[in-house]
Amino acid sequence: MYVVIRKFSHMHSVPEAARRAESGIGQILRQSPGFQGYYVFDGGNGVGGSVTLFDSRDNALAANEKALSWIRASLADLVQGEPEITAGEVLAVVKPQE
Repeated sequence: MYVVIRKFSHMHSVPEAARRAESGIGQILRQSPGFQGYYVFDGGNGVGGSVTLFDSRDNALAANEKALSWIRASLADLVQGEPEITAGEVLAVVKPQE
């Protein structure tokens, strides 16, 4: 599994960005090969971000390019600058017991 984390340090409205992302980039990611999940978070004080999970590095990096294009086209009025991106192989997974 591979994770891509995008952090925006200066957002005008994290809730509005999340609303747009859910119906915009969320739908694009759902159609991407290897997609496993997408989460948007509010870090407070104008900080927001997302966590995206894919089954492989190649699928994650291909989808990240689509995501950045969507962000530039659809969130320009809500974000200042490019997101800080951290990506890597998931080394451990802990899930609740069933």
